Amino acid sequence: MKLVVTGTRGIPDIMGGVETHCEELFPRIADRDVDTTVIRRRSYVRDSLTEWKGVKLVDIDAPKKKSYEAIVHTFRAINLAKKWKADVVHIHAIGPALLVPYAKMLGMKVVFTHHGPDYDRDKWGFAAKSVLKLGERLGCRFADDVIVISEVIQDLIARKYHRRERVHLIYNGVPKPEICDYPDYFEELGIEKGKYILGMCRFVPEKNLHHLIEAFKKLEAGDCKLVLAGDTDFEDEYSLGLKKMAQEAGVVLTGFVKGRKLHSLLTNARCYCLPSSHEGLPIALLEAMSYHLPVVVSNIPANLEVGLSSDCYFHCGDVGALAARLQKVIDEDYHSVQYDMAPYDWDKIAKQVMGVYEGLLK
Repeated sequence: MKLVVTGTRGIPDIMGGVETHCEELFPRIADRDVDTTVIRRRSYVRDSLTEWKGVKLVDIDAPKKKSYEAIVHTFRAINLAKKWKADVVHIHAIGPALLVPYAKMLGMKVVFTHHGPDYDRDKWGFAAKSVLKLGERLGCRFADDVIVISEVIQDLIARKYHRRERVHLIYNGVPKPEICDYPDYFEELGIEKGKYILGMCRFVPEKNLHHLIEAFKKLEAGDCKLVLAGDTDFEDEYSLGLKKMAQEAGVVLTGFVKGRKLHSLLTNARCYCLPSSHEGLPIALLEAMSYHLPVVVSNIPANLEVGLSSDCYFHCGDVGALAARLQKVIDEDYHSVQYDMAPYDWDKIAKQVMGVYEGLLK
Protein backbone atom coordinates (compact mmCIF):
# COMPACT_ATOMS: atom_id res chain seq x y z
CA MET A 1 0.00 0.00 0.00
CA LYS A 2 1.27 3.47 -0.91
CA LEU A 3 0.05 6.17 1.49
CA VAL A 4 0.55 9.93 1.15
CA VAL A 5 -0.21 12.24 4.09
CA THR A 6 -0.93 15.97 3.86
CA GLY A 7 -2.66 18.67 5.89
CA THR A 8 0.12 18.73 8.50
CA ARG A 9 2.99 21.21 8.62
CA GLY A 10 5.29 18.23 8.98
CA ILE A 11 7.15 15.90 11.32
CA PRO A 12 9.19 15.55 13.51
CA ASP A 13 9.49 18.29 16.16
CA ILE A 14 7.15 20.78 14.54
CA MET A 15 4.72 22.60 16.82
CA GLY A 16 1.00 21.79 16.68
CA GLY A 17 -1.59 19.22 17.70
CA VAL A 18 -2.02 17.78 14.20
CA GLU A 19 1.77 17.61 13.90
CA THR A 20 2.12 15.72 17.18
CA HIS A 21 -0.68 13.37 16.08
CA CYS A 22 1.07 12.61 12.79
CA GLU A 23 4.49 12.28 14.46
CA GLU A 24 3.16 9.48 16.66
CA LEU A 25 0.81 7.78 14.21
CA PHE A 26 2.64 7.44 10.90
CA PRO A 27 5.86 5.74 12.05
CA ARG A 28 3.54 3.09 13.49
CA ILE A 29 1.71 2.87 10.15
CA ALA A 30 5.03 2.56 8.31
CA ASP A 31 5.95 -0.30 10.67
CA ARG A 32 3.01 -2.21 9.21
CA ASP A 33 4.70 -2.44 5.79
CA VAL A 34 2.91 0.61 4.41
CA ASP A 35 4.89 2.83 2.02
CA THR A 36 4.23 6.06 3.93
CA THR A 37 5.12 9.57 2.78
CA VAL A 38 4.41 12.74 4.78
CA ILE A 39 4.57 15.92 2.70
CA ARG A 40 5.93 18.80 4.77
CA ARG A 41 5.73 22.58 4.42
CA ARG A 42 9.27 23.67 3.76
CA SER A 43 9.03 26.92 5.74
CA TYR A 44 8.50 24.98 8.99
CA VAL A 45 11.26 22.42 8.46
CA ARG A 46 14.53 22.84 10.38
CA ASP A 47 16.27 19.64 9.26
CA SER A 48 17.46 17.94 6.09
CA LEU A 49 15.76 14.60 6.69
CA THR A 50 14.33 12.60 3.81
CA GLU A 51 13.19 9.73 6.03
CA TRP A 52 12.35 9.44 9.73
CA LYS A 53 11.39 6.25 11.58
CA GLY A 54 10.45 4.56 8.32
CA VAL A 55 8.36 7.49 7.04
CA LYS A 56 9.49 9.20 3.83
CA LEU A 57 9.60 12.99 4.11
CA VAL A 58 9.11 15.28 1.12
CA ASP A 59 9.33 19.06 1.51
CA ILE A 60 7.50 21.42 -0.82
CA ASP A 61 7.08 25.16 -0.82
CA ALA A 62 3.95 26.99 0.27
CA PRO A 63 3.54 30.68 1.10
CA LYS A 64 3.79 31.17 4.88
CA LYS A 65 0.48 33.02 5.15
CA LYS A 66 -1.99 31.61 7.65
CA SER A 67 -4.98 32.41 5.43
CA TYR A 68 -4.00 30.20 2.50
CA GLU A 69 -0.75 28.31 3.05
CA ALA A 70 -2.58 25.07 3.94
CA ILE A 71 -4.69 25.16 0.78
CA VAL A 72 -1.78 25.83 -1.56
CA HIS A 73 0.34 23.16 0.11
CA THR A 74 -2.44 20.57 0.02
CA PHE A 75 -3.12 21.25 -3.67
CA ARG A 76 0.53 20.64 -4.51
CA ALA A 77 0.67 17.58 -2.27
CA ILE A 78 -2.36 16.00 -3.95
CA ASN A 79 -0.77 16.51 -7.35
CA LEU A 80 2.34 14.70 -6.12
CA ALA A 81 0.23 11.89 -4.68
CA LYS A 82 -1.43 11.45 -8.07
CA LYS A 83 1.95 11.44 -9.80
CA TRP A 84 3.20 8.78 -7.37
CA LYS A 85 0.04 6.68 -7.88
CA ALA A 86 -0.82 6.66 -4.19
CA ASP A 87 -3.38 4.09 -3.08
CA VAL A 88 -4.65 6.35 -0.27
CA VAL A 89 -4.33 10.07 0.41
CA HIS A 90 -4.86 10.97 4.07
CA ILE A 91 -5.82 14.63 4.57
CA HIS A 92 -5.73 16.18 8.05
CA ALA A 93 -7.85 19.11 9.32
CA ILE A 94 -10.81 20.95 7.85
CA GLY A 95 -8.84 23.67 6.04
CA PRO A 96 -6.94 21.22 3.80
CA ALA A 97 -10.19 19.24 3.43
CA LEU A 98 -11.31 21.88 0.91
CA LEU A 99 -9.24 19.86 -1.56
CA VAL A 100 -10.91 16.49 -0.86
CA PRO A 101 -13.18 16.84 -3.94
CA TYR A 102 -10.13 17.66 -6.08
CA ALA A 103 -8.38 14.47 -4.92
CA LYS A 104 -11.52 12.49 -5.65
CA MET A 105 -11.79 14.09 -9.09
CA LEU A 106 -8.28 12.78 -9.79
CA GLY A 107 -9.52 9.30 -8.96
CA MET A 108 -7.83 8.77 -5.59
CA LYS A 109 -9.06 7.14 -2.39
CA VAL A 110 -9.25 9.75 0.37
CA VAL A 111 -9.33 9.51 4.17
CA PHE A 112 -10.05 12.76 6.02
CA THR A 113 -9.31 13.24 9.73
CA HIS A 114 -11.42 15.93 11.40
CA HIS A 115 -9.33 17.33 14.28
CA GLY A 116 -11.90 19.89 15.39
CA PRO A 117 -14.06 22.80 14.17
CA ASP A 118 -11.24 25.28 13.59
CA TYR A 119 -13.76 27.92 12.54
CA ASP A 120 -14.48 28.37 16.26
CA ARG A 121 -10.93 29.64 16.84
CA ASP A 122 -10.70 33.29 17.76
CA LYS A 123 -7.87 34.03 15.32
CA TRP A 124 -10.08 33.69 12.23
CA GLY A 125 -12.19 36.45 10.71
CA PHE A 126 -15.58 35.98 9.04
CA ALA A 127 -14.21 35.08 5.61
CA ALA A 128 -11.74 32.53 6.97
CA LYS A 129 -14.39 30.97 9.21
CA SER A 130 -16.67 30.59 6.18
CA VAL A 131 -13.93 28.89 4.18
CA LEU A 132 -13.17 26.50 7.05
CA LYS A 133 -16.84 25.61 7.38
CA LEU A 134 -16.87 24.87 3.65
CA GLY A 135 -13.77 22.69 4.09
CA GLU A 136 -15.54 20.70 6.79
CA ARG A 137 -18.60 20.27 4.57
CA LEU A 138 -16.60 19.15 1.53
CA GLY A 139 -14.40 16.82 3.56
CA CYS A 140 -17.34 15.17 5.27
CA ARG A 141 -19.33 14.89 2.05
CA PHE A 142 -16.70 13.65 -0.40
CA ALA A 143 -14.04 11.71 1.55
CA ASP A 144 -14.32 7.93 1.32
CA ASP A 145 -13.80 7.63 5.08
CA VAL A 146 -13.86 10.23 7.84
CA ILE A 147 -11.94 9.82 11.10
CA VAL A 148 -12.89 11.92 14.14
CA ILE A 149 -10.68 12.21 17.22
CA SER A 150 -13.41 12.70 19.83
CA GLU A 151 -17.06 12.03 20.56
CA VAL A 152 -17.65 15.78 20.49
CA ILE A 153 -16.64 15.91 16.81
CA GLN A 154 -18.54 12.70 16.07
CA ASP A 155 -21.71 14.27 17.48
CA LEU A 156 -21.10 17.45 15.48
CA ILE A 157 -20.87 15.49 12.22
CA ALA A 158 -23.94 13.44 13.12
CA ARG A 159 -25.94 16.65 13.63
CA LYS A 160 -24.71 18.49 10.55
CA TYR A 161 -24.27 15.61 8.09
CA HIS A 162 -26.73 13.01 9.32
CA ARG A 163 -26.54 10.96 6.14
CA ARG A 164 -22.79 10.63 6.35
CA GLU A 165 -21.65 7.00 6.63
CA ARG A 166 -18.20 5.54 7.36
CA VAL A 167 -17.31 7.87 10.22
CA HIS A 168 -14.75 6.30 12.55
CA LEU A 169 -14.15 7.46 16.11
CA ILE A 170 -10.40 7.03 16.75
CA TYR A 171 -9.05 9.04 19.65
CA ASN A 172 -5.90 11.09 19.83
CA GLY A 173 -3.21 9.23 21.70
CA VAL A 174 -0.27 9.79 23.97
CA PRO A 175 3.11 7.99 24.10
CA LYS A 176 4.50 6.41 27.22
CA PRO A 177 5.98 9.10 29.50
CA GLU A 178 9.73 9.58 29.58
CA ILE A 179 10.35 10.39 33.23
CA CYS A 180 13.53 12.43 33.60
CA ASP A 181 15.29 15.28 35.36
CA TYR A 182 17.32 18.03 33.71
CA PRO A 183 18.92 20.06 36.52
CA ASP A 184 20.96 22.32 34.21
CA TYR A 185 17.85 23.29 32.26
CA PHE A 186 15.90 24.03 35.44
CA GLU A 187 18.79 26.16 36.70
CA GLU A 188 18.75 28.02 33.37
CA LEU A 189 15.00 28.69 33.73
CA GLY A 190 15.26 29.52 37.44
CA ILE A 191 12.68 26.95 38.54
CA GLU A 192 12.59 24.06 41.02
CA LYS A 193 11.02 20.62 40.92
CA GLY A 194 7.41 20.65 42.12
CA LYS A 195 7.34 24.43 42.40
CA TYR A 196 5.80 25.53 39.11
CA ILE A 197 2.48 25.41 37.29
CA LEU A 198 2.90 24.33 33.67
CA GLY A 199 0.98 25.72 30.71
CA MET A 200 1.91 24.00 27.44
CA CYS A 201 0.32 25.01 24.14
CA ARG A 202 0.49 27.42 21.22
CA PHE A 203 0.24 31.13 21.96
CA VAL A 204 -3.10 31.76 20.25
CA PRO A 205 -6.18 33.51 21.66
CA GLU A 206 -8.41 30.45 22.12
CA LYS A 207 -5.90 28.85 24.50
CA ASN A 208 -6.69 31.68 26.97
CA LEU A 209 -3.17 31.86 28.36
CA HIS A 210 -3.89 35.48 29.25
CA HIS A 211 -6.53 34.14 31.68
CA LEU A 212 -3.91 31.82 33.19
CA ILE A 213 -1.52 34.73 33.75
CA GLU A 214 -4.32 36.85 35.26
CA ALA A 215 -5.27 33.97 37.57
CA PHE A 216 -1.64 33.41 38.59
CA LYS A 217 -1.31 37.07 39.60
CA LYS A 218 -4.18 36.53 42.07
CA LEU A 219 -2.49 33.59 43.83
CA GLU A 220 -0.64 33.44 47.09
CA ALA A 221 1.94 31.39 45.24
CA GLY A 222 4.97 31.68 47.53
CA ASP A 223 7.94 30.28 45.62
CA CYS A 224 5.71 28.53 43.04
CA LYS A 225 6.13 29.94 39.52
CA LEU A 226 4.16 29.81 36.28
CA VAL A 227 5.95 28.28 33.29
CA LEU A 228 4.55 28.65 29.76
CA ALA A 229 6.02 26.21 27.26
CA GLY A 230 5.19 27.05 23.67
CA ASP A 231 5.15 29.80 21.08
CA THR A 232 3.23 30.88 18.00
CA ASP A 233 3.52 30.07 14.30
CA PHE A 234 2.73 33.65 13.32
CA GLU A 235 3.85 36.47 15.61
CA ASP A 236 0.92 38.86 15.93
CA GLU A 237 -0.60 41.42 18.27
CA TYR A 238 -1.96 38.73 20.59
CA SER A 239 1.26 36.71 20.97
CA LEU A 240 3.39 39.84 21.42
CA GLY A 241 0.95 41.17 24.01
CA LEU A 242 0.87 37.83 25.81
CA LYS A 243 4.67 37.65 26.05
CA LYS A 244 4.82 41.21 27.38
CA MET A 245 2.10 40.40 29.92
CA ALA A 246 3.99 37.25 30.97
CA GLN A 247 7.29 39.04 31.42
CA GLU A 248 5.68 41.77 33.54
CA ALA A 249 4.10 39.09 35.76
CA GLY A 250 7.38 37.19 36.24
CA VAL A 251 6.21 34.20 34.18
CA VAL A 252 8.89 31.85 32.82
CA LEU A 253 8.74 31.54 29.02
CA THR A 254 10.57 28.54 27.56
CA GLY A 255 9.71 28.89 23.88
CA PHE A 256 8.83 25.79 21.87
CA VAL A 257 10.44 22.75 23.51
CA LYS A 258 10.56 19.03 22.75
CA GLY A 259 12.57 16.05 23.91
CA ARG A 260 14.36 15.97 27.25
CA LYS A 261 13.53 19.58 28.12
CA LEU A 262 9.80 18.97 27.68
CA HIS A 263 9.89 15.60 29.44
CA SER A 264 11.64 17.14 32.45
CA LEU A 265 9.03 19.93 32.63
CA LEU A 266 6.23 17.35 32.55
CA THR A 267 7.95 15.08 35.05
CA ASN A 268 8.36 17.73 37.74
CA ALA A 269 5.43 20.17 37.43
CA ARG A 270 3.13 20.75 40.37
CA CYS A 271 0.17 20.74 37.98
CA TYR A 272 -0.76 21.33 34.35
CA CYS A 273 -3.31 23.95 33.31
CA LEU A 274 -5.25 24.27 30.04
CA PRO A 275 -7.78 27.15 30.17
CA SER A 276 -8.73 27.05 26.47
CA SER A 277 -12.10 27.85 24.91
CA HIS A 278 -11.65 25.50 21.93
CA GLU A 279 -10.12 22.02 21.53
CA GLY A 280 -10.58 18.85 19.49
CA LEU A 281 -9.11 16.36 21.94
CA PRO A 282 -6.03 18.07 23.44
CA ILE A 283 -2.88 15.98 23.15
CA ALA A 284 -1.10 18.30 25.59
CA LEU A 285 -3.67 17.45 28.27
CA LEU A 286 -3.28 13.73 27.58
CA GLU A 287 0.50 14.10 27.84
CA ALA A 288 0.18 15.81 31.22
CA MET A 289 -2.12 13.02 32.42
CA SER A 290 0.35 10.38 31.26
CA TYR A 291 2.89 11.99 33.61
CA HIS A 292 0.35 11.69 36.46
CA LEU A 293 0.12 15.46 36.96
CA PRO A 294 -2.82 17.10 38.71
CA VAL A 295 -4.62 19.07 36.00
CA VAL A 296 -6.82 22.16 35.97
CA VAL A 297 -8.78 22.62 32.74
CA SER A 298 -11.71 24.58 31.36
CA ASN A 299 -15.09 22.87 31.21
CA ILE A 300 -15.41 22.86 27.41
CA PRO A 301 -16.86 19.68 25.83
CA ALA A 302 -13.51 18.31 24.57
CA ASN A 303 -11.99 18.54 28.06
CA LEU A 304 -15.08 17.12 29.74
CA GLU A 305 -14.91 14.13 27.41
CA VAL A 306 -11.66 13.05 29.08
CA GLY A 307 -13.72 12.34 32.20
CA LEU A 308 -11.68 14.00 34.95
CA SER A 309 -12.99 14.49 38.47
CA SER A 310 -15.16 17.58 38.94
CA ASP A 311 -12.55 19.48 40.95
CA CYS A 312 -10.25 19.50 37.90
CA TYR A 313 -12.63 21.74 35.96
CA PHE A 314 -13.50 25.43 36.12
CA HIS A 315 -15.99 27.45 34.08
CA CYS A 316 -14.29 28.59 30.89
CA GLY A 317 -13.40 32.27 31.06
CA ASP A 318 -13.91 32.61 34.83
CA VAL A 319 -10.51 33.86 35.99
CA GLY A 320 -11.56 33.88 39.65
CA ALA A 321 -12.63 30.22 39.51
CA LEU A 322 -9.39 29.31 37.75
CA ALA A 323 -7.38 31.07 40.45
CA ALA A 324 -9.29 29.21 43.16
CA ARG A 325 -8.54 25.83 41.52
CA LEU A 326 -4.85 26.68 41.18
CA GLN A 327 -4.64 27.96 44.75
CA LYS A 328 -6.05 24.63 45.96
CA VAL A 329 -3.33 22.75 44.07
CA ILE A 330 -0.60 24.99 45.50
CA ASP A 331 -1.94 24.61 49.06
CA GLU A 332 -2.12 20.81 48.83
CA ASP A 333 0.87 18.55 49.30
CA TYR A 334 2.79 17.83 46.10
CA HIS A 335 1.32 14.60 44.71
CA SER A 336 0.71 12.54 41.59
CA VAL A 337 -2.62 11.34 40.14
CA GLN A 338 -3.43 8.03 38.42
CA TYR A 339 -5.52 8.20 35.22
CA ASP A 340 -6.86 5.53 32.88
CA MET A 341 -4.79 6.08 29.72
CA ALA A 342 -5.84 2.84 27.97
CA PRO A 343 -8.09 4.56 25.38
CA TYR A 344 -5.18 6.74 24.23
CA ASP A 345 -2.64 4.05 23.29
CA TRP A 346 -0.97 4.93 19.97
CA ASP A 347 -0.35 1.29 19.00
CA LYS A 348 -4.08 0.60 19.35
CA ILE A 349 -4.87 3.78 17.43
CA ALA A 350 -2.51 2.82 14.58
CA LYS A 351 -4.24 -0.56 14.31
CA GLN A 352 -7.63 1.19 14.06
CA VAL A 353 -6.41 3.60 11.37
CA MET A 354 -4.86 0.70 9.47
CA GLY A 355 -8.26 -0.97 9.55
CA VAL A 356 -9.78 2.09 7.88
CA TYR A 357 -7.20 1.93 5.06
CA GLU A 358 -7.67 -1.79 4.54
CA GLY A 359 -11.46 -1.47 4.52
CA LEU A 360 -11.23 1.30 1.95
CA LEU A 361 -8.99 -0.64 -0.42
CA LYS A 362 -11.20 -3.73 -0.21
